[in-house]
Amino acid sequence: MQKDLAKLFGTTHGLDEKSLDFLIKALEKNNLPGFDYIEFKLSLGNLLSLNLDENTAYKSVFATATSVGLTKEKLLKTASHYQQILAREKELFDEALQKQMEQRVQSKVEEVEKLKKQVEEYNQKIQELYDRISKAQETLNRADEDIRDAKAKIHTTKESFEYTHQSIMNQVSQDIVNIQNYL
Repeated sequence: MQKDLAKLFGTTHGLDEKSLDFLIKALEKNNLPGFDYIEFKLSLGNLLSLNLDENTAYKSVFATATSVGLTKEKLLKTASHYQQILAREKELFDEALQKQMEQRVQSKVEEVEKLKKQVEEYNQKIQELYDRISKAQETLNRADEDIRDAKAKIHTTKESFEYTHQSIMNQVSQDIVNIQNYL
């Protein structure tokens, strides 16, 4: 019966086969006992496939179905029953779809936000490293000059000390000579 229903309901171009199969199974699962809308639809499909005009096909199937107790009211009531089945399937599908959105999409959105924050933190760390590199490079650039200045200062200090030392040593030596000569 599933293939027959799929042929009847699946005549519209561009229907999704998986969705059609799912909805047809739901109709079959909830098929009411006896001759109702589903059996009417199947019989109608058979007559229409014989190239009978739609009006005649509806009237012929209904005339035959009345012999097994089908009334217009029962036909409409059972058609409405199947609409309710389809509406319930739509609600279940929408709920499942929403869960998928939450699980797959929302988790990705959260992951993207987390990664954006991480990238921002990485960029800050990179900037800090660039600042450190820049300061270190400035120190390196000044290092040769600082080394020359330090050497010059030490050399000047050494010369000043040695000159002063020698001067005092000379004075003490002269005093020794004078003490020996004068005393």
